[in-house]
Parts: sequence; structure tokens; C-alpha cells
Amino acid sequence: MNNLKHKSHHITDGPARAGARAMLKGAGFTDADLAKPLVGVANTWIEVMPCNVHLRHLAVSVKEGIRAAGGTPIEYNTIAVSDGISMGTEGMKASLISREVIADSIELAARGHLFDAVVALSGCDKTIPGTIMALTRLNLPSLMLYGGSIAPGRHDGHDVTIQDVFEAVGSYHKGKISLEGLTLLEDHACPGAGACGGQFTANTMATAIEILGMSVMGSAGVPALDAEKDKVAYEAGQKVMELLRRGICPDQIITRRGIENAIAAVAMTGGSTNAVLHLLAIAREAGVSITIDDFDRISAKTPLLADLKPGGQYVSVDMHRAGGIRLVAKRLQDAGLLHADAMTVSGKTIGEEARMAAEAPNQQVIHSLQNPIKPTGGLVILKGNLAPEGCVVKVAGHERLLHVGPARVFDCEEDAFAAVQEGKVYPGDVVVIRYEGPKGGPGMREMLGVTAALVGAGLGESVALITDGRFSGATRGLMAGHVAPEAAVGGPIAILKDGDQITLDIKARRLNVALSDPERAERLKQWQAPEPRYKAGVMAKYARHVSSASEGAITS
Repeated sequence: MNNLKHKSHHITDGPARAGARAMLKGAGFTDADLAKPLVGVANTWIEVMPCNVHLRHLAVSVKEGIRAAGGTPIEYNTIAVSDGISMGTEGMKASLISREVIADSIELAARGHLFDAVVALSGCDKTIPGTIMALTRLNLPSLMLYGGSIAPGRHDGHDVTIQDVFEAVGSYHKGKISLEGLTLLEDHACPGAGACGGQFTANTMATAIEILGMSVMGSAGVPALDAEKDKVAYEAGQKVMELLRRGICPDQIITRRGIENAIAAVAMTGGSTNAVLHLLAIAREAGVSITIDDFDRISAKTPLLADLKPGGQYVSVDMHRAGGIRLVAKRLQDAGLLHADAMTVSGKTIGEEARMAAEAPNQQVIHSLQNPIKPTGGLVILKGNLAPEGCVVKVAGHERLLHVGPARVFDCEEDAFAAVQEGKVYPGDVVVIRYEGPKGGPGMREMLGVTAALVGAGLGESVALITDGRFSGATRGLMAGHVAPEAAVGGPIAILKDGDQITLDIKARRLNVALSDPERAERLKQWQAPEPRYKAGVMAKYARHVSSASEGAITS
């Protein structure tokens, strides 16, 4: 047992540690507890949102599994920020920043108390990469348990998600639905606990991490309030003790081959553009050489097979019933796109896991390789004179592949949203939202309020949008985010003016403005960096240290 207490024996063993033991006993631990490995249960529970509100309950089952397998669980908490609640407000600036705080706090508590292993519980989307970044740094036997998806709401005889609510706001302002209709939709869209139901960022990242191998295969897809979730949580507690006994750590799992598998899974399922940021950040923490161009290379050879919202018809619960993430792994393997020898926390390779896939008869959610939704994946990286370091576009549905139009330039999300609501954005326009990047925001807000308003106003198929900020996983339409370098550091997006002709060319992978090199250089000479929006506190600290979006917007 002392070998399993490879860290905690420094806290608990010997006469010199009597003071530490006394304090631990004051917290309720016994001598028998302290003789066992100490396993951190890093919880991202918070009461403010459905995505994470049930994680305190799930942690009970995780801890029971740890105890049954011979360990002593110690639960601790960190923060979380709800994107859906803070969307469209100043509060949304906190969302991406929270990823770093989550990672830092999980790491610090585990290092400070010398835990021997860790199970991390995640829900809303920044908690997923935040937990994995921490586990990567710690490199202890560890895994992540995803809290699971919310069930779809039911309204007017069909399933609805939070995406429908955001888009209905635009419809209401256009007079297409009544306030009563909007309120009824609001009342039914989120029927209980769990993360947003489509292949938005939370479910995208849960898919990616399961394929990467840091979650037990089959665990992420179980819905949040399904009775099976407690069993999955219990087994996660048992599994971490097995990892501890076998000495399996994240550096054996988070490899280039594992991350390439995760990227392919995002592409095949039409996942969120935020996966680019988060997988780049995880790769940096692991010392794995992955660039933004790898996403385009992998996506270009990966067919889009999952018919999931926001671009498709179904939600995460439907994919789980169809065969789940293991079936996605099987499709990747059959297509020759899976590094089948990559290790997972189950102790099996991802190839072995894929071969165990069971497909539901006549399911329509995950298409066959012979009948892809599209021959290439959902992620595209554009470069050009507006995005020398690149930007990210999701083409998971049937979006236009070319748009040329005049710029409508806004220096913040609020101004763009107001223009849409007031009918001041017109078909053919390219909406430009700048100074919303990692430094400029700071925090790189998601633009779901604006993009959903465009769809609700009937402009989703005739307007394009580019921004140095981010998009929600629920965003649809021709939208280019993460434009880098960002405006706040003098990136080309900073010098755009209303009326400049902008071209988004998906096939050519280009994002350009029709300005000559001399004219762009002259405008840049006249440009002045804006004053930082925050002079002190966590926002200012983040803005000083954060890297480009093309590098994952990390602070380490």
C-alpha cells in the first residue's frame, strides 16, 4: 500500500506528521483512511447552471467507488462559469479565463495535499479542458468524468434545446413570434440537469476526451439524469484505483496520436470550433507538437457522419442510443483514420475499444462511411491577409463555401447585436466584430447572441461574420472566429473600415480584404492600440499573459 501512497506518505506517515494527521482527523478522517492512498476528487460543481448542478450528487458515487477499491477519496471544488447564462454580457469575458483558473486550482490543491491520484468531474464546456489541462500537468494516475448531457426539452410537439431559445430571441425582435411564445419556449428548453444537448462545445469536448482516452469509453454519452450515470461514476472511482496500481499516467495517453484521434472525432461529429482552442491548449500542456494547421489537415480527410445539432437534427442523447462515442471510434477505425494503438484509461487501446462498438438497428444519427453527410469534416482553417495566423470556420451543415461582401465593422459584441436588432445589417454584409480576442476582450467572448439573432432575423444564409472572438458550439451559418492576430495587438482585422470588400473562400482556405499591401501598411501606421479594458484584477492579469488564439489562448 505504501507504494500506492507514492505522494501522500509525505503528508500522513511518521511521527513528524502528527500535526497533519491531527488536522485530517479534525476533518473526519481516521487512521484507517490515512493508511490508504489519498485520491483527490476535483469537482466543478456549482449551483448556477444545469450543466454542473448535479455533480455534487455524482461525486458521492465516485467516492464510493474509490473506497470500494481501497482508496480514501478527498473531494474539493473549483469554479465554473456558465456560457449560456453570461452570453451577450460583460460576464462572458470570464468564461475562457475560467479555464485557466480551473486548471490552476485543481493543480494547486492536488500538489498542496500530495494526492496520489485524481478523478476530475466536469460539465459546462470550459471545465472539460480545464480539468484535463490540470491532470496533464500533475501527471498522476487520473481520469475525467463528464457529467453528461441534458435531456432535450419538448415544446409544440418537438424536441428543443437552448439553441432554439437563442434563435427565438431574434425571431421575437422581428415579430415572428410573440413574447408569450418566447416565454413558453424558455420554460421548456432546459428540463433538468446536464450540459447543453447538441454537439455544442461541452459534448464536443466530452467526445474528444473520450476518444483521446482520458475518460472511460462509454461514460460521457450517458445522460446526466439517467440512472446509469451513478454506476458510471462509481466505476470511475474504481478505475482510478486501477490506474494507480498499474502506474498509468496522462503522459502515456495524451500523445500526438491520441490528440489526432480527438481532432478526427471532432471533425466527424461536426463539433464546436472551440475544440481547436482547447485541444491546442491541452497539447501545449502535454508538450505535444500540434498546430492549428493540423486541424485542417485532419478534417479535410475525415467525413462528417454525425447528424447532430446545431447543423443537424439530433442531440447527444440520440447519439448515445445509436451507439455512442464508441461507434464514432469504430467509424474512424473503419475509415483508416484512427491511431488504433493509442492507450486509454480503460487499459485497452482505442482500437480495442472501437471493436466493441454496438450499433443500434436502423439508427439515423451516425451515418455510414458509404453515406456521409459531407465527404470532409466540420472544421476548416482559413488564412490570408486578414488572418495571417489563421481563423476557424465550422462547415458542418450545408453552408455557403464562398461569400464576398462589404464589411460592417463593430468594436464590440454589444454594438453588433444592437445593429442586428435594429435592422441595420443587410443581406450580403460581412459583420466584423473586433477587440473581442484573448487580450482585447479580454477573454474572447462567444458571439452566440449575435449569430443566433442573425439566424432569427432571417439573415443566417445571406450574411457572414468574422471576429477575433469565439463562437458558441450552438452557432451555425458562415462564421469565422479566432481571427489571429487579434485586433488588440494590431492584427489586420484592426484596420478594417465599413465598406471594405471581404472574401471568405472555404475551398481556397482564404480570408482576405481587397486592400493593397501599401494601403494596409498605411492604415496600420495610423492605428493606435486601445486602452486596456481592465487595469487590475484577474482580467488584467489574463490579458497581460495570454497567448494568441492560434496557440490555444494559454497563459503558461
